[in-house]
Amino acid sequence: MTAWTFRDIPDQTGRTAIVTGANTGIGLETARMLALKGATVVLACRNPEKGEAALARIRAESPAGEATLATLDLSDLASVAAFATTFAATHPRLDLLINNAGVMLPPLSRTKQGFELQLGTNHLGHFALAGRLLPLVLRTRGARVVVVSSTAQSAGRIDFADLNWERRSYRAFAAYGQSKLANMMFALELDRRLAAAGAAGAGVRAVAAHPGWTATDLQRTSGFMRAFNPLFAMKPEDGALPTLRAATDPAAESGSYWGPSRFLELNGPPARARIPKHARDAAVAARLWTESERLTGVTFAFDAFDASDATGATDGLRRAG
Repeated sequence: MTAWTFRDIPDQTGRTAIVTGANTGIGLETARMLALKGATVVLACRNPEKGEAALARIRAESPAGEATLATLDLSDLASVAAFATTFAATHPRLDLLINNAGVMLPPLSRTKQGFELQLGTNHLGHFALAGRLLPLVLRTRGARVVVVSSTAQSAGRIDFADLNWERRSYRAFAAYGQSKLANMMFALELDRRLAAAGAAGAGVRAVAAHPGWTATDLQRTSGFMRAFNPLFAMKPEDGALPTLRAATDPAAESGSYWGPSRFLELNGPPARARIPKHARDAAVAARLWTESERLTGVTFAFDAFDASDATGATDGLRRAG
């Protein structure tokens, strides 16, 4: 089977995308390649200076699409609300919401609202963002919400008794695994709820991806990963391809999961990835959804979906050469 590459990304002209954490790594590459294919891309970044540098790099390639920058700090729910309000007021559609940003293995830290940093940023911030932008997603035929998870979800466990590590002795990798399992469960539960609302008929999808072992700035707190990068790691432009396939491949149906295809899903071209059995636990996912709504104060207005109100083509994406 021929490897899926940048050339396989369909023409994105007329589509609008948000990529969180687009200032570096796979987020930057995801935004860059979408813009090259004609999309209007909003780089949603916490650090304005790094965001401006990323924006300049993308614009230097004279992309067919347009790239702009907006401030978004996923560790602060007030920032999430402000970003979503501004975006919805200035954009008539949202074809791709790519929940890419994340933190990995920091010492015990808290978000603005007091959540453990990895759960609060990687999951709760993106949960709140997707919930606030859901009305716009539902009005855009063929829209996709893409959630970037990790193979670390296999070691994750959702501890409802202490989600935010307030009583346990903090273990950074266990907290990271919990946050990435939460990402996967969110994507699968969103798929189930979109189907129940009838949004699948308008082509609205929830899809997940993971980058395998990719050398990025996310590893700055992990000396172990940096040490083994020469053996296993892909470059960011390759590590972004599973996300891009999840976001643009017409064959990537709602509820699917994409990652590298070689050696334990660490590297290689993007293909369907294995979803761990415990990530498929619908009861745990539903409970996590309810708890996430309680913690963020954000609910998803699925009952507002009206197929006749959705704009644009479902999957009229032209195959690029």
